[in-house]
Amino acid sequence: MAAPIEDYAILSDCHTAALVSREGSIDWLCLPRYDSPSTFGALLGTEDHGRWMLRPTDPHAQTSRRYDGDGFVLLTRWETAAGVAEVADVMPYGDRRPDVIRRIRGLEGTVEFTQELRVRFDYARSMPWMRQAGTDAAPALVATAGPDALVLRGAALRATDHAHTGTVTVSAGEVADLTLTWFPSHRLIPDPVDVDAAFETTAAWWRQWADGIEHDGPHHEAVVRSLLVLRALTHEDTGGIVAAATTSLPEDFGGSRNWDYRYVWLRDASLTLEALISHGFTEEAVQWRRWLVRAIAGSPADVQIMYGIAGERRLTERELDNFPGYDGAAPVRIGNGAVEQYQADVIGEVMVALEAARVAGVDEGEYSWPLQRALLGYVEENIGRADNGIWEIRGEPRMFTHSRVMIWAAFDRGVRAVREHGMPGELERWEALCDRMRAEIDTSGYDEARGHFVQSYGSTEVDAALLLLPQVGYCAPDDPRMLGTVAELERRLMHAGLLHRYRTASDVDGLPGTEHPFLACSFWLVEQYAGSGRLADAHELMDRVCGLANDVGLLSEEYDVTLRRHVGNTPQALSHLALVRAADALVARSER
Repeated sequence: MAAPIEDYAILSDCHTAALVSREGSIDWLCLPRYDSPSTFGALLGTEDHGRWMLRPTDPHAQTSRRYDGDGFVLLTRWETAAGVAEVADVMPYGDRRPDVIRRIRGLEGTVEFTQELRVRFDYARSMPWMRQAGTDAAPALVATAGPDALVLRGAALRATDHAHTGTVTVSAGEVADLTLTWFPSHRLIPDPVDVDAAFETTAAWWRQWADGIEHDGPHHEAVVRSLLVLRALTHEDTGGIVAAATTSLPEDFGGSRNWDYRYVWLRDASLTLEALISHGFTEEAVQWRRWLVRAIAGSPADVQIMYGIAGERRLTERELDNFPGYDGAAPVRIGNGAVEQYQADVIGEVMVALEAARVAGVDEGEYSWPLQRALLGYVEENIGRADNGIWEIRGEPRMFTHSRVMIWAAFDRGVRAVREHGMPGELERWEALCDRMRAEIDTSGYDEARGHFVQSYGSTEVDAALLLLPQVGYCAPDDPRMLGTVAELERRLMHAGLLHRYRTASDVDGLPGTEHPFLACSFWLVEQYAGSGRLADAHELMDRVCGLANDVGLLSEEYDVTLRRHVGNTPQALSHLALVRAADALVARSER
């Protein structure tokens, strides 16, 4: 089976991403985009579902790894009885083609590496035709199946039982370069990549991008790495921000809570945009707004909660029965059925993010403000409609309190746009709708007897999404209603010092099985603690959750406190952007 989720590091060229295990195996890679069919899919099955493994032949080799500075050049150091070597893995940025480079550098003595290549295009449904296309001096292996092809250069490989294997030996001071390039099968084999230039250009680009990060405070390295992850999940051309690099990594080991996160959620992308804006990245704000205008252009009635990377609307959920699933968690899904849901909070998140862009000085484009006015009209038309909520429940729609607050936030940002930025709009109407929503929420979304906000109207349950109410300005963090809500969240949803989203035992989500503490929720609680003056609790929880990142600073969606393992799709944009917000909240509180 695949390695533990926390054993993976990510490579990215801002078009797609690869996951590399601590043992030197690329077990997940979709080419040429994040959401393309997998070429290496061992993450969701076995090596027979595709992988590219490179590690010392010595089975007792010891390994350590790190990113080379602020970027995604992964350095893995291998120590064997015979010597020491380092592998530098990178997906080059800026060459506008899908390349993966694995450079082996001898440091001490002599180390023999074993290479194994198993190419499985189209989610392991296409066994490619393999042919040798190079020379003894410059070996090249070409794999072709249907529309896909790739070429592997740098070392000779021989066929062995539906795999290609070989060895590469380096001594101190020697370098061996292995390169893989995907290309459409109807085109000629591309020229070899300039490896030296690729490393230099890629490292310089990531370094320059990271140098633009505006942050000074505790957990600086975690904030920088998190912002880098958010950029690594942002498509260079379209501006679409995917929620994670993977599909179907389980929320419940062995269970069926397995979803495809390789798409652009308006909610997650909006929250990511806010995090980037708050740290000086206005160019990304402009690019994302252009993506938004293109994606939801047309009738507001047709707006979706998520889209493909270029704004594709058809994301039909399907099951791949040829994959056993990660550690047996099935089914493996591609596409996402939540695209059909109505989630009333989404427009609010979009309006909040676009307001942040205005405050940061991003000028409204020709179509941006008309689009926002149309979205507010859509929200008004659906103002009384129950929804599936932020957690995309697959049970019956409800009047979720968080969703109702985000409706309020949508109109509130419309009012601000008119009052503070001089935009034309229906000021009195939007103000009246804000007042209407506030009166409704204060009455139906708050349990006076128990002293806390509730998950949905008529319920006594609580939901970690209620922590977002102060974040959007609905109430202050030290509002007695929020303090009562936090106390109830701590009582009912805290487990081993981490916060669950909601109680799955309440059957609100209509799904079998259970799940683990949701990392973003614990970061939201850090922000709440800081805002309400519980600084010691805020710092303690922040240290605890940041300490769950793996050795290269990555976070998945959830954490299993019993097995001490990452759970869910990885790396998770929502976890990383929540980390950034929590760190910012600690800085803001310390500056008061």
